[in-house]
Amino acid sequence: MSYTKTYLTKCEGLIEAVAKQEGNMFEAAEIFSKSILAGRMVHVFGSGHSRIMVEEMWPRYGSFPGFNPIVELSLTFHNLVVGANGQRQAMFLENVPGLAAQILRNFDLSKEDAALIISSSGCNVVPIEMAELFQQAGIKTVGIISKQHSEASTSKRMDGRKLQDFCDIVLDSGAPVGDAMIYVEGMEMPVAPGSTVGSCMIINCIKAELANLLTMAGYPPKALAAGAVVGVERAAEIFQAAYDEHAHRLSRLYKKVGIQSYVSEGNL
Repeated sequence: MSYTKTYLTKCEGLIEAVAKQEGNMFEAAEIFSKSILAGRMVHVFGSGHSRIMVEEMWPRYGSFPGFNPIVELSLTFHNLVVGANGQRQAMFLENVPGLAAQILRNFDLSKEDAALIISSSGCNVVPIEMAELFQQAGIKTVGIISKQHSEASTSKRMDGRKLQDFCDIVLDSGAPVGDAMIYVEGMEMPVAPGSTVGSCMIINCIKAELANLLTMAGYPPKALAAGAVVGVERAAEIFQAAYDEHAHRLSRLYKKVGIQSYVSEGNL
């Protein structure tokens, strides 16, 4: 069997692993629908390559407003690899205690909000503290991890707690220990990871269920669509409307953030 066929066969296993979690994914969609219908947002966070899942949720074709993608470039910018803004710095920063609090200090959080945090190992400090802070704020939080990998890994947090310890719902990408799924003859270490594949399937299953819940509630979401699907003019109209809705929702996260002023108190 070729390595291509081997990898695709492994991916079939990921599909099976995700399919077994249908109930939990629907429950996550229900939590998110309550926040979005309340005019609030679902905060989505991932450090490192988990940023991919944040952007898979919103904004892209087939996605819709209601999500606050929290993407810290210092934790996710990998293009330069070495030198200024290199990968070493990003890997160091995602284990700095207190950074999550500084990130969330920018938002006026509400118990009506929800959160989705992605971390394959569930062991890095910033994602764990992010979930802990959401939990302390009374915000329902969903986590996506790679269960086998997380169980075999050691938390970078002093007390040993992991992301899943602070989540109301935990979903499993189905990826193996170490993430990479293919052993090539003559190589010491495996290649071709699977967590992105599994996690993206989870993201889009939740997205589809959520779109249905919002539609049944009378508020069909403004899903970004290609001109080839709905026509160029309609696609442009949807883009503008969706981005404006995102701005309207986001404005509520800044209106009364932090130390109050005569502006936030409505004295103008």
